[in-house]
Amino acid sequence: MKQTRDRLALIGAGPMGLAAAKLLLEQDIEFQGFELNSGVGGLWDIDGPRSTMYETAHLISSKTMTEFADFPMHEDAAEYPSHREMKRYFQDFARHFDISRHYRFGAEVLSCTPLGAPGDGWRVIWRDAEGEHSEDFAGLLIANGTLSTPNMPTFNGKFDGDLIHSSQYRHPDQFKDKRVLVIGAGNSGCDIAVDAIHHGISCDLSMRRGYHFVPKYVFGKPADTLGGAIKLPMALKRIVDGMILKWFVGDPQKYGFPKPDYKLYESHPVVNSLVLYHAGHGDITIRPDIDRFDGQTVYFKDGTSADYDMVLAATGYKLDYPFIDDGLLNWQGDAPHLYLNCMHPQRDDLFVLGMVEASGLGWQGRHEQAEMVVRYIKGLREGAPAATALQQTKSQDFSRATGGMNYIDLPRMAYYVDKATYRKAVRRWIGKLTGRAA
Repeated sequence: MKQTRDRLALIGAGPMGLAAAKLLLEQDIEFQGFELNSGVGGLWDIDGPRSTMYETAHLISSKTMTEFADFPMHEDAAEYPSHREMKRYFQDFARHFDISRHYRFGAEVLSCTPLGAPGDGWRVIWRDAEGEHSEDFAGLLIANGTLSTPNMPTFNGKFDGDLIHSSQYRHPDQFKDKRVLVIGAGNSGCDIAVDAIHHGISCDLSMRRGYHFVPKYVFGKPADTLGGAIKLPMALKRIVDGMILKWFVGDPQKYGFPKPDYKLYESHPVVNSLVLYHAGHGDITIRPDIDRFDGQTVYFKDGTSADYDMVLAATGYKLDYPFIDDGLLNWQGDAPHLYLNCMHPQRDDLFVLGMVEASGLGWQGRHEQAEMVVRYIKGLREGAPAATALQQTKSQDFSRATGGMNYIDLPRMAYYVDKATYRKAVRRWIGKLTGRAA
């Protein structure tokens, strides 16, 4: 067993892992990266062993609001890039910052266990084509993503057709000659339903609750590029944005969509105009929640029923860090309870990167999270007063940076933050750690 106790272990080579790797290199902090796939890109590499991507997937945010600030996407990239463009982007990023040589690819991390008290280091066991290996490290940076373990609900009864999770969906040909029911109307569910409309016999969409819909384009420009010039209080922002949505989206309820039981921005909106277009044309039928299965018949909670050949559950994903005990992550409720969604309150040798969602956060917001963590690690090693102050702050009681937003009580919202509140807090600490702020 090799011992490199002065180095950190970085798990994952998706966008969050790449951002952390770049920053570690800039700060001259030694690390060893581990990635199950044969290359970088995370879930954006559709050929990766645990990718949940599908052929027609595109970003739901525009490239200018998503890209890393110091590594813009190519000018010829689409305004809403496909997964293939995103994979190339992350490959180019890794090449530009000379990141890949610091990773072990094809390496599946099996376990991470502390060697003793906090600060004594971690033993990492991984498996590759040559077998199992172990190595000791000074600390862990976990960046394995949040969208790889399917959240597959249980249903009453048995369905005799094809029952799959959206993670098993790859190509619209899977819908050929089939009557399709998509369960769940989040962004992926709506995207996949549009595929089923074009390639299947029919498509219905089952929804437990209503959603707020946002068009991809407003006045001919990506919708997410229009805001931000004027900062409005949330109550006023809801009024203004609500009026804009009525102009460009209309009233989804007239197509059969249920009315949302929460306010705008209390959950992630659905960025999809096509599903409303097809609903208005009668190409899709909106159904309520499912009561039970019986053969190929699906019974809904309003007493109606219909027959299907395929049921696809677009029911999201569960946070999953299978190589480390949940207790070590200060898990509370549906997610680890970490300061600014990444820092353990007691440990300075364990960080979870990328466990953060916010409308409009983009890769740059996540890059800032990684920068705060990396500069904190460097500051602790150098005895910087700002790092000591952050260490004290994160060890005290803290709450998630929601900015007072009353997010809906769902597991997928357990690590949701308010973008402005979150980035302000993270940037403040970066300023202190770099000496650019008091």
